Amino acid sequence: MHNPRLDLLTDYPFQRLAALLEGLEPGAAPLMMSIGEPQHPVPALVGEVLATSGAGWGKYPPIAGAPELKGAIAGWAERRYGLPQGMLPPEAILPASGTREALYMIAQTVVPERKAGATPLVLMPNPFYQVYLGGVLMQGAEPLLVDAGPDTGFLPDIEALPPETLERAAMVIVCSPANPQGAVVSLERWTALVRLARQYDFVLVADECYSEIYAEVPPAGVLEACHALGGSLDNVLVFNSLSKRSSVPGMRSGFVAGDPAIIQRFQRLRAYAAAGMPLPLQMVSAALWSDEAHAVANRRLYQEKISDASAIFGDRFGYHPPAGGFFLWLNVGDGEAATRRLWAEAGVKVLPGRYLARDRVDPVSGAVSNVGAPYIRVALVQNRETTQQALQRMVSVL
Repeated sequence: MHNPRLDLLTDYPFQRLAALLEGLEPGAAPLMMSIGEPQHPVPALVGEVLATSGAGWGKYPPIAGAPELKGAIAGWAERRYGLPQGMLPPEAILPASGTREALYMIAQTVVPERKAGATPLVLMPNPFYQVYLGGVLMQGAEPLLVDAGPDTGFLPDIEALPPETLERAAMVIVCSPANPQGAVVSLERWTALVRLARQYDFVLVADECYSEIYAEVPPAGVLEACHALGGSLDNVLVFNSLSKRSSVPGMRSGFVAGDPAIIQRFQRLRAYAAAGMPLPLQMVSAALWSDEAHAVANRRLYQEKISDASAIFGDRFGYHPPAGGFFLWLNVGDGEAATRRLWAEAGVKVLPGRYLARDRVDPVSGAVSNVGAPYIRVALVQNRETTQQALQRMVSVL
């Protein structure tokens, strides 16, 4: 006996990658560029704060979050996005043990049984972070994947969808900077999306986990759009994380903030289902959100590697330096074939773009297409020397 909705889930991308490469020996010493797991040094601040927070291990962590952490998150958002003090009150913020679990659970809070007389739609980009789809399918909603290819600037064109689609939408997920393409949503576009959310009464989920990794200009955020529209947080949630900003993926520390009414309902659900972030880690998180120096240093390391990639690739493979994030999205014609070849001939492991997107079947011809199929995703998470070596091997093979 099992929940039949589990059958709607495909294997996770890295399981599919393992199957693709099964039986192939690496052609050189392996270099892992497939997983977006930051490998930069952990800030010294982490150990320093942990050393003075030991008493917290003896207490159950509050699901609502420690006041110190919520205050630090609000302060960071005010500085980062130019928000007025108090626009993000404590009741509008919840910590999360990594944004993965919060992104998965949010559909259980905001997606009703019916909307506009039908099964609710949840709109998301294609390609997409796989957790979006898992949460939606397990909730029983209908996912609608909106292609985000070169013709739309690698962002989903939500505004172009027909009114009848938007009326059925219960939640719309937008990732900026986009994973895997590196495109960013402008302030004007965030503003238009917030207006749409309020017009059609859907929840706009802004996944901004890569917001602090960028080439030159800090990406706009959805909270800026809310400020521009008068300061209301209605219908808006933003998710962010320390994994990328502070290079601490193992801490599993993130947050969700926005519409206080939704946050309070989400907190009620999380009291039953969420694993609270241990208090010592909440104290470390508060210190990291309050410190910008380490984030600037971390960002500089990524900027150096992106500069190296620009020099190595030039205009080959549709290369463009990502406006945000640390992924390269390279058009190699056939992502799966290129992935096998790179592993077998160069020992470089990358991820086929097909595994990050869903197939489309033409209703007339039955032809199957996949917006990610021509691409590979390359994660620039290793140190600079290793990254240079991997990129040079890739060019020599491809």
